Amino acid sequence: MGQHREKGRILMRAAWVVGHENGRHVLIPDGELVFEDGAVIYVGHRFEGEVAERHDCGRALIGPGFVDLDALGDLDTTVLGFDNQPAWKKGRVWPQSYMEAGPREMYAPEDLVWQKHYGFTRLIRNGITTALPIASLFYREWGETWDEFAGAAEAAEALGLRVYLGPAYRSGNTYVTAPGEIAFHFDEARGLEGLEQAERFCTAFEGRAGGLVRTMLAPDRIETCTEALLTRSAQVSRDLAVPVRLHCCQSAFEYQSVLDMHGKGPPEWLRDIGFLSERAILPHLTYIAGVNGIAHDAPDLEILAESGASLAHCPLVMARGGTMLRDFARYRDAGLRIGMGTDTHPPDMILNMQIGLMTARMAAGDAQAVRAGDLYDAATLGGADALGRPDLGRLEPGARADITVIGLDDPAIGQVIDPIQTLLLNGAGRDVRSVVIDGRFVMQEGVIPGVDHHALHEGAQARFDAMVAQYPDRTLNHPPVEEIFEPTYPIKKDLA
Repeated sequence: MGQHREKGRILMRAAWVVGHENGRHVLIPDGELVFEDGAVIYVGHRFEGEVAERHDCGRALIGPGFVDLDALGDLDTTVLGFDNQPAWKKGRVWPQSYMEAGPREMYAPEDLVWQKHYGFTRLIRNGITTALPIASLFYREWGETWDEFAGAAEAAEALGLRVYLGPAYRSGNTYVTAPGEIAFHFDEARGLEGLEQAERFCTAFEGRAGGLVRTMLAPDRIETCTEALLTRSAQVSRDLAVPVRLHCCQSAFEYQSVLDMHGKGPPEWLRDIGFLSERAILPHLTYIAGVNGIAHDAPDLEILAESGASLAHCPLVMARGGTMLRDFARYRDAGLRIGMGTDTHPPDMILNMQIGLMTARMAAGDAQAVRAGDLYDAATLGGADALGRPDLGRLEPGARADITVIGLDDPAIGQVIDPIQTLLLNGAGRDVRSVVIDGRFVMQEGVIPGVDHHALHEGAQARFDAMVAQYPDRTLNHPPVEEIFEPTYPIKKDLA
């Protein structure tokens, strides 16, 4: 283990502590928290027992670590599509020529492992203590590999991050046949091979690193998965008792594609093939019947809520694409379990909570419909509940010592009457000072042992540039890079 577990009783004190009593968070002013051997043993005021170390965190909030159900584990490409649309024209979707020539890996194997390490450092820096990594398959030959996830397990263990790992797999892919025309290519056998690899990975890696490394199944996107792949994935999830994550209801194109292929919308189809369960984690769910232009007569929200599945709500990445959940209050009141994901760079859970709160109020047209605590609950309790982990996402005796220390003394954060409300008004991931995972200080005062953030950033840019240089080959009609990614303003290189 790269990080050692602290010895003896460790006491942490701060202006505010988020405790947990009777199934809900509570705020403790001038509170104390004590952990020992990786578990919380006390939360309250004036601990009377002996301790080995005392950490006075000052004007800060001590809270549970964030649980990220859709955590970025590669180099984020959101910037490539930020202003460069439509996707079929700008290389986000493969052209038929690239598909027929045989897709290829756009990163070297060692770069794929490097990306996991890089991504994991950014998660810790933003106070995420439990992560389910996600990466884009648009830049892959087909699915993710055993070797890169073996490397991911090593990276997580070295950094001390709690993770749920599993290589993503799929049965099919979309490609562009003509301007604006998108078709599907399916290779079910290849998808089932990917699932078999994922099942073996789960069996081999579950419980590594003293339990910090757990496993999951990751069929990629509902529209690129066949019924056989999803029903088999659900069975493996049951057999191994591991989570299964499937991106679902994230675009009108996806919803209509599933409706065209199967005669049912995504929630109905998943229910009827036996995929939905309390182990299912569904990122986005932004497009359901009667929402965001989906004209389909189906009780989508009721189906999802009754199934026990969890939403991985990723408000930042959706808002960047011009969409939002309509609406959080409606989903919450229907009884759907809601956790949070970041799914983009920066993996800033605080920013995601802020965007989630703002868009929820906009969707409801009511500032009282959703409160700061609803989003904080989703980022902590909701994610833990999605994983079936009552020992995560809360600070109470018996819970794992997964802890964030968030500063409240930077003038930029403004005034404090309630630390959660102030955090969701003016906070940022950069305010995370220290992180404890399973009783280990994996970051103190912004420093992760052995990690040079600036060197990693330079390495990420170099690898990103090399990938972007390959874009013409995988873009319709193969235009030059500067035409695919047009600058915001004309670039003048030879100024007099």
